[in-house]
Amino acid sequence: MPIAIGCLDRYYGCNKNHADAYPMILKQLLTAFSLLCLSFAVNASIDEGLTNFDALYQSELGDIVDCEAQFEHRYSVCSNLLKNDGNAPFILHHGYKTRKVFVLFHGLSDSPFFLTSIAQALYDEGYNVMVALLPGHGRKDADQDMQDPKLAARWHSNIQKMVAIAPSFGDALYIGGFSTGGTLAVQYVLENPGKAKGLLLFSGALALDSSVETMANIWGIKWLAKTLDGDYQSIGPNPYKYPSVARYSAFQLTDVIFSIREMMAQNQPLDLTIFAAHSEADVTTPIVGVNDLLAYNKGENTLFSIPKYLDVCHADLVVNKTQVEQINFDETQVIEILPCSIPKANPQHQEMLQALKTFVSKH
Repeated sequence: MPIAIGCLDRYYGCNKNHADAYPMILKQLLTAFSLLCLSFAVNASIDEGLTNFDALYQSELGDIVDCEAQFEHRYSVCSNLLKNDGNAPFILHHGYKTRKVFVLFHGLSDSPFFLTSIAQALYDEGYNVMVALLPGHGRKDADQDMQDPKLAARWHSNIQKMVAIAPSFGDALYIGGFSTGGTLAVQYVLENPGKAKGLLLFSGALALDSSVETMANIWGIKWLAKTLDGDYQSIGPNPYKYPSVARYSAFQLTDVIFSIREMMAQNQPLDLTIFAAHSEADVTTPIVGVNDLLAYNKGENTLFSIPKYLDVCHADLVVNKTQVEQINFDETQVIEILPCSIPKANPQHQEMLQALKTFVSKH
């Protein structure tokens, strides 16, 4: 008697009445074996994705070290070049490929830290989440990067490489980000229609203060900006963010924003699901830019708009009380306290995440 049948006999007993059960049980065993093989294949996919993620940031940072803290289901790539581990790119994964994968990008002058709570919310919904470190960011010394005329091109390349890794972690691609990260995500979906199923924007930088946009059109402004930036300082009162936005890099951002507007004017409308969270009090990136994108999109839009009277600053939209405590902002390093200088928790942060979860469950 074959071993498998013998095992079944021992389980069911040697009764001819149970002979009918063999085909069903064999089918169940084959199904279980197929699922086991699929599990191994999926885990191999995750391993390959983590290896590629590691290789991407080794090429960017070079000096790779073990992170100070290790967390289950969180893979970070740390480096002595970074200010601390909170500035490191990371992946939250379930150990297997999920139906959706979210690829997120942070804003200008900050780091993956600012996407922590958003990434965790998406992970808690059962999905794998990749959080990038944009070139030139999170470093102890960023002067050379912030003076790099190819910085915007390096951002563009990082987006392409992160998206190329994403299939190892999920089937349907959702791309997005905070501030400049959102800008770059919009650029990606416009250049690659049909590749992403959804877009997530948090304080999306699709419009800047009118004075900044006007200056961006002045001949020689980038040269002047680079001169004014001088020796760019990376260390300041916020361990997860540069003390100021480099003027030169800000004008590279305006180039991306202007290119997005050109594509919107020339191309067919987008047709995907979009979630956008924005503060009506945001003067850094006025909400008009996001509203224009939502009007341009033929797919379903979800806008979580924070009322102006709550006075939520641009950078504060993505942080909760826990994150503000972790920042431990050193006010003694600030010469002049201005509105939005000191991080404050978004009072509607939890409601924003709940709206995001509802959006993800529907789409």
